[in-house]
Amino acid sequence: MADRAITVAAWESLFRAQVSIMRALAAEFPSDVISLNEYDVLFNITRAPGRRLRLKDLNHNVLITQPSVSRLVDRLTARGLVAKLPDPRDGRGTIVAITDEGFDLFRRVAITHMDAINRQFGDSLSEDELRTLADLCNRLRPELDRA
Repeated sequence: MADRAITVAAWESLFRAQVSIMRALAAEFPSDVISLNEYDVLFNITRAPGRRLRLKDLNHNVLITQPSVSRLVDRLTARGLVAKLPDPRDGRGTIVAITDEGFDLFRRVAITHMDAINRQFGDSLSEDELRTLADLCNRLRPELDRA
């Protein structure tokens, strides 16, 4: 078990780095087109098989709370960016699928966002350091063990 002071210092460093990078990315994000939270929802849906995801699973993967996800999905549905479908395996469940319009918007914003990520984050570390960082961060996410 690691020394408590080292653990707290590492956590503080990780947390402050994340906040700093997120602020910089938010400043560059094309929020006149779509919000970061909306992008996060579309990002998670595009990563799912068939670009469809159960609302319940979406709630576990996004960075906002469950009631906010439901309202956000309703707004994205009203804009024609996603469609809500009944879950054929669970009559009470809902599947959220990205529409062609939603996917086109996602791709346009993703290109801009990836460029910002590369500038704000990727240019600071070597490829080996980025791989190590990804491995370390993934070890801190116990839900990956269940996936």
